[in-house]
Amino acid sequence: MKAHLHTDWRNIPDTARGAVAALGNFDGVHLGHAHLVQALHTARPDRKLAVVTFEPHPRELFRPQDPPFRLTLSQERFAALSALGVQHVFQIGFDREFSAMSAEDFVTRVLHEGLGLHHVACGMDFAFGHRRRGNVAFLAERTAELGIGLSVVPPLSDALGPYSSSRIRRLLQDGYPERAAEELGRPWSIRGVVQHGDKRGRLLGFPTANIALGRHLEPARGVYAVSVRMADGGVYPGVANIGRRPTINDGQESRLEVHLLGFSGDLYGQTLSVALHTLLRAERRFDGLDALKEQIARDCKQAMAYLSTHEFAPISART
Repeated sequence: MKAHLHTDWRNIPDTARGAVAALGNFDGVHLGHAHLVQALHTARPDRKLAVVTFEPHPRELFRPQDPPFRLTLSQERFAALSALGVQHVFQIGFDREFSAMSAEDFVTRVLHEGLGLHHVACGMDFAFGHRRRGNVAFLAERTAELGIGLSVVPPLSDALGPYSSSRIRRLLQDGYPERAAEELGRPWSIRGVVQHGDKRGRLLGFPTANIALGRHLEPARGVYAVSVRMADGGVYPGVANIGRRPTINDGQESRLEVHLLGFSGDLYGQTLSVALHTLLRAERRFDGLDALKEQIARDCKQAMAYLSTHEFAPISART
């Protein structure tokens, strides 16, 4: 069952009140997040399961000069939370006004009065309110006074330590999408609208759909074997380049260009979700377009060989 998205915490329908909610940014919706959500559901299986999260990510507001770092934007995060069985996603607009709200007001006005939550769950290091002055000890005290239950959930860890969005970002930047997929519970995807490009791919015989990385993290530059989910749910294998195309130009803007194998048609304006499965090769310059064309043909064969021997359906979340 698909979750319901609520973006105005001051105007929540009665049908969404009385839920139990996990609190956090949930960037990536990785196995650690799934563990938190599952722990909450185990504690209170009698209540509607929800998540309280923020958009944009607070770091985007406070450090706009930072390079893009998001693993999942709003739509992709919502889809991943829905896949975990979350029934209501309370997505709070994080702006300057909201960032100035005290920890007291966040608990009382938002969680208690606004959302009408019955029980909440968070990680052991959860911090909130103006200048992050609210901590788990404060949350425990105030929720008890308000009659809201609280579960403080230890992180899910492996031999390398706790699962985290930061750890997954490093794996993607280092060129290991397979390892990132193991920690996400599914392949990492970039979702975006297909834009008009310079048609060079079509001239080379390999038409591509061009998608701006936008606020997404930029993974290691190079050529990937990918799967592409269409707006209608259909999935195609493909090969994608992420980078600045050094053979064609030396532009400063990185982009994602994906060639769908076995597909023909107009994709302009459509929203695609491109899942990265393995890095086939690093980005490099070729001696002319003929050499580039030959290499793209090899990339397509290598991508199809990889995808045909590896299951590229979502990996089951281990909680």
